[in-house]
Amino acid sequence: MPAILNYLLHLATAVALVMVFFVIYTRMTPYDEVKLIRGGNHAAALALGGALIGFSLTITSAMMHTRDYYQFLGWAAGAMLVQVLVYYVTTRLLKMASEQIEADNSAFGGLLGAIAISVGLVNAGAVS
Repeated sequence: MPAILNYLLHLATAVALVMVFFVIYTRMTPYDEVKLIRGGNHAAALALGGALIGFSLTITSAMMHTRDYYQFLGWAAGAMLVQVLVYYVTTRLLKMASEQIEADNSAFGGLLGAIAISVGLVNAGAVS
């Protein structure tokens, strides 16, 4: 496959994966991030932004360290599962996550975002 087509395939797939992750993440949370963010809720923006960055770090690493497109897809699917599980476990351990985000507790939103980025970095390193 010519390099430009390979680039376009990986880019389109990565963007599609981020969009799928966005949909899954926003559907599994008990609050409407988009509505909260439109209303100026910083905590929701920090948590969602961190989740997107954390996932993107791992799929970036998968693109950089795999030669096969299907291997990339496998690592990306694993990364998505890890990020979703991290959110699930974190919000169970840190009780009242929903109330804290809805109350615009930026410190709590920053913590959720930082956890997602941290796990994404570790996950990305594991892929390499």
